[in-house]
Formats: sequence, C-alpha cells, structure tokens
Amino acid sequence: MDIDSLLGRATERLAQAGSASPRLDAEVLLGHVLGVDRTWLYTWGDRAAPVYERARFEALVAARAEGHPVAYLIGEREFWGLALTTSPQTLIPRPDTETLVEVALELALATRGHFLDLGTGTGAIALAFASERPGWQVTGIDRVEEAVALATANADRLGIANASFLASDWFSALAAECFDVIVANPPYIAESDPHLMLGDVRFEPASALVAGEDGLADLRCLVESAPRHLLPGGWLAMEHGHDQAERVRQLLQAAGYRDIASRHDISGRQRVTLGRMAG
Repeated sequence: MDIDSLLGRATERLAQAGSASPRLDAEVLLGHVLGVDRTWLYTWGDRAAPVYERARFEALVAARAEGHPVAYLIGEREFWGLALTTSPQTLIPRPDTETLVEVALELALATRGHFLDLGTGTGAIALAFASERPGWQVTGIDRVEEAVALATANADRLGIANASFLASDWFSALAAECFDVIVANPPYIAESDPHLMLGDVRFEPASALVAGEDGLADLRCLVESAPRHLLPGGWLAMEHGHDQAERVRQLLQAAGYRDIASRHDISGRQRVTLGRMAG
C-alpha cells in the first residue's frame, strides 16, 4: 500500500471516529512514524509504506480513534514555535494560551526582570517567554514532580538557559521571593462542565483542569496570594474560561489591583485578565 492510500484509509477511520481534523491527525501520526514532515508526505505519496512503519502507524491511528490526544501519542506539541515534549501528567499546550504569552511580553518591556509561571506543566509559557526575553530570569513551578522534570528537560533540549523549574504548590516553596510579572494558566473548569467528557480533555489530568466554586477557586487563590510575591508595580495575568472574565476582574478589583483589563484569544473570546499592584 502506498502512502497516499494509507493516509486516505486512516483519514476515513478517524473521521468516522469523530476527529475534528482527521486528515491532519493522520498526517502528523504518519510523519512521526516515518520521521518526515508533512511536505515529504505530499511529495512522495506514491511510495510504498514500509511494513513495520505501517503497523506502528495503524496502532497509533487506532489509539487516536479511541480519543487519545495526538500530542500524547507522538510525545510532542509545538507552542510558540517551540517543539515541546509532552506527557499525560501535564496539559497539552494550546494555541489559546499563546495569548497569555503575548500579554506577558507586552508587560515585560524592561531589559531585565523576574518572571514567574505558576502551574508550568510542560514549561510552555515559561519557555516561550524566556526565549523572547533572554535578559529575564524565569521561574516555572508545578506541584507535580513529573511536570517539573519534563519542563526542565524541555529547557535543556531547547537550550533555554534563563529558565528554571521547581516543585511548589502555588507559592508555598517561594518564601518571600518577589517578581515583576506573574502568570498562570490554572484549573478553571467547573466539575459539572460537560466538555470534560469530550475530546482530548478526557485524557488530560483532571487536577490541571477542574477547580471548585464553578471553576473560580484557584483563580481566587492566586488573586489573593500573588500580592505577597509581586514587586511594586508588578503584574498578575491569568488565563481563564471564556465566560469568567467579568468575575476575575471583580476578584482583582476587590483585592486592590489597578489597571485591570481582559484580552481576547485567537477566537475572539476574553481569555486572559490582568491587574497591577500599586507602585
């Protein structure tokens, strides 16, 4: 069977299984197995697929048809142009979260400073920021030891030397350390949200997705705790659900933050809200 035929059959199977992007999924999985990019697949589609690689590919297609995320199947996801190793112990980096990186970069205009990424997971936000601001010292924390190890490995592999990672339950391991910019993509999905039963999130760690108080518990905790770790004039920016922006702005206002605003993601939804401590 040639590559075009193999891709066609896999695409049909994934479409029947409900994939939102069956052809893309098939191409990414086959490219991973063959060690080639998608352009190569387009160019050499009439080549015969090697038997061993075909068997590996079909096993991955079967797993994807069951709903397993592509990022976990191939162990990698691109974020901010960085190829990040992924793991079922961490969330899969998503394009919407690049909005948080954009906001952080707008705030961090000084040549040097200290930046904190709370709940770093793969290290996506911290490493994206560090790659753009080499003069800044970047710290990423996560309470999951496996996530800290993964983020550290990503930094080492990408050669990003100004980012370091440590285990901490939010601010617990930071003592009195303070930062110019603090960002977080905390759990913000309500336990009753039906989306938890759909798509990739079924396979992602619930502890990184779900929060009490209709998804606001961790956001509230960060708003209340961050002032003890922000330098005068420092910023807190948080990702949240598309319908939570107003509530998060209220939390920031009640806690005494200034210059409160919300920013839209690539889909036009209010996805990030930020506030500033008094200078």
